[in-house]
Formats: sequence, structure tokens, C-alpha cells
Amino acid sequence: MRRGGVDAETADPVDDSVDPDETGRRADAARWARLRRGRREPWWIRVRESRRARIGVAAGVVVALALGLVAYFSPLLAVRTVRVDGLSVVTEAQVLDALDMPAGRSMLRIDTTELAQRVARLPKVHSVRVQRVFPSSVRVTVVERTPVLFFEAPDGAHLIDSESVEFAIEPAPIGVPKLVTETPGGNDPATRAAVTVINAVPVSLRLEVGEIVARSVSDIQLELRDGRRVLWGGAGDSERKAAVVIPLLTRDGEVFDISSPNLVTVK
Repeated sequence: MRRGGVDAETADPVDDSVDPDETGRRADAARWARLRRGRREPWWIRVRESRRARIGVAAGVVVALALGLVAYFSPLLAVRTVRVDGLSVVTEAQVLDALDMPAGRSMLRIDTTELAQRVARLPKVHSVRVQRVFPSSVRVTVVERTPVLFFEAPDGAHLIDSESVEFAIEPAPIGVPKLVTETPGGNDPATRAAVTVINAVPVSLRLEVGEIVARSVSDIQLELRDGRRVLWGGAGDSERKAAVVIPLLTRDGEVFDISSPNLVTVK
């Protein structure tokens, strides 16, 4: 049927009815959910669960301690080999004697710091590192002292390293310069100044130095093996002096004065 220019069609009826039983079930379910969320377990259940948790933790601690004790004393982790690296003049026997490690000692029972300190007491040892290498090895890495100067004394040649430490009385290795000063020794200011100078001298020139004469901390000179002399002056500004000395030695002359590196002279 058409009314007022608009088609009118018959529509299917819509069922707006609500099932009372379904609504009740949903309300009951929501209410029980709220009750369950707010409900607490009875106290005796909470105590029982807490006790079980504590017992489990304690058992775990006991097992861990037992395993640790077994590993601490077990021969399975005993030290079987000791490897020593970095030796040149110090012998392996000297290092092993200094370590004084009991046979069969567990890897977990060794004190690497204490062992390193024992080896470091050897006069010719500059530094040492001791490491565990599981399952059964210990590695000892040694850095030896190297002489940079020596001085003559009634009991023989005293070797001095780059830190002004007197560490041996024995013939000096070939190529090590001789120190000439009034009171040589590790605590002598002129000796320490001479060590600072020789440490700054370029390696290529250091091999040519036969003697280093230190009349005072500010009057140091290098006596080269070919007869030439380098007047170094004091230990101050040694880096600049080391930079100018090699080019200067290419000139003809016998005395090379670099005590003032900004105003060098050759005679």
C-alpha cells in the first residue's frame, strides 16, 4: 500500500521479551565470582602452605651447602698442574718453591692473591698474576724486572730497574749503561734522576750509551760508546730533549748540549 508518496511495507515483528531464568543465572554467577575474589583461605591452610615453602627453601640450602663442601674437599678438583709463563732469568723451580702449594689442594681452597704475593717477593720479579684454570690447573704469569742501569760496588755490580729498585748483585747484561754518581742507590736523588733520564732516552740511542754520569739531579750527561757526550742537564723536560737529541746527533761534533732543548748547541 502507498500512502502520501511513501511506500508502506509490512515489517516482521521484533521479540523484545527477556527470559527471567537466564537473568537470574547471570546475576548468581557474578555474585559468586565477587565472593570468590574476596574470600581468604582458612588460616590453617595458609600456615601449612607457608611451612611447606620454608621447608623447601631450607632443603635447597642444605643441598647447596653439601654440594659446596663436596667440591671444596673433593680430589676431583685438586690442583694437578702449575703452568708458569714469562720467565727469562727467574727459574721455574724458584717460582714453584715460592708458591709452596700443598699437593692435592682443591682448586676452590687456593688463595690466588696470597700465592701471587709469595712469588712477588722474589727480588727479580716485578709483578705476578695467579689464575685458576678449571678443572685442575693453576697459571702463574710473571713479569720480571729489567735492568736499565748498574753501578759498581765492592760486592759487585748492582742492577737497577726502571723504578729505581736495586734488585740484584750480579754482572750486568751487555748493553746496560753504567751509572757514575757519588752515592748510587735506589734512594739516592741523583740515581733516581738518572733513571728518569735513561727511561726517556730513545731506544735507538740507549744502546749507544756506555755511561750516564750524574753529578747532581740537575747535571746529568750521557757518555756514548763512540766518545761523544750529550749534556742532558736535569730530568725535567726530558720528553722534549728526547725529541731533539736524535736529529742533533747527525751533526758533526763531540759535545751536544740539550740541557735547554729550545737552545741546543754542538761543539
